[in-house]
Amino acid sequence: MIEAILFAITIVMPNLFLMGLGFFMQRRGEASQAFINQASNFVFNYCLPCLLFFSVVDSDVDYAKQVVLIAAGIVVTFILYIGSELYASRFISAPADQGVFVQGVFRSNMAIIGLATVANAYGEIGLSIGAVYMGIVTILFNILAVITLSRVSKNANDTWISRIVLIVKKLATNPLMVALIAAFAYKAFSLPPITGVLHITGDLLAAVALPLALICAGASIDLKSMLSPSGISMQASIGRIVIAPLIAIAVGLSFGLTGMHMGVLFLMAAAPTAAASYVMAKAMGGNDILAANILGFTTVVGMFGMAIGAGILRGMGLM
Repeated sequence: MIEAILFAITIVMPNLFLMGLGFFMQRRGEASQAFINQASNFVFNYCLPCLLFFSVVDSDVDYAKQVVLIAAGIVVTFILYIGSELYASRFISAPADQGVFVQGVFRSNMAIIGLATVANAYGEIGLSIGAVYMGIVTILFNILAVITLSRVSKNANDTWISRIVLIVKKLATNPLMVALIAAFAYKAFSLPPITGVLHITGDLLAAVALPLALICAGASIDLKSMLSPSGISMQASIGRIVIAPLIAIAVGLSFGLTGMHMGVLFLMAAAPTAAASYVMAKAMGGNDILAANILGFTTVVGMFGMAIGAGILRGMGLM
């Protein structure tokens, strides 16, 4: 049991410390909003793509064996999406709140907190598996997010055709998706290993990705929003922090997942609400204040939920 507790602390505390550093820097005026925006763009456009590309290219993981894990992740996503849609249609009246609520429940922060926690738990092999999982499920996240947020739109000429075009454009220009596709293509053609200056440069950029992303996440925390959640944001937060991990465990067990695969599924599904949920809600006319409240609360509190769940699963020998 002590080993399970130490495991949970080890995989979560480094992330919390880095987020705490970011929050401390923001309070001291050392991390302005301009810095956060620029650093986040740098991580998203350059560092994370390098991390994902080299994680896949350098690994010896048989990705064909990850089909069951990915299928389980897709099932978890659909259960959360459909369940939150039904709940929102029954208990939430404002269209601008419904889509934000649904997105807050089903869309987790896989690219930053999920990957960072998986890397802490399982090292390079886990990171490679997590990168592939994230790449596939991210496609589904984007499609479902556009669908649920399309209840309201700032554009009166918005149509389903324009929404489909928006999804395709987002996926085709997403640096993370481009990096993963390039990595899969590189391995598929059995090209020679990347070495020398190019690989060293990629490693340096990759090493920056998760620490800087977590610092930016911490610097973006708004205590007022986090400590004053509305009824709807609290309901969404419970869905993300409590319901989502439980569903992930149930689906993982039903798919026969154990060990690292169960761990990756749990940590990716139990991660706090994705930062992109706020950006997309604001862009598509959703309640951006509600999105910010959900994001802030789950970002901090959700980390403790991940630690508790990971400790229990580890103690039971499931991850």
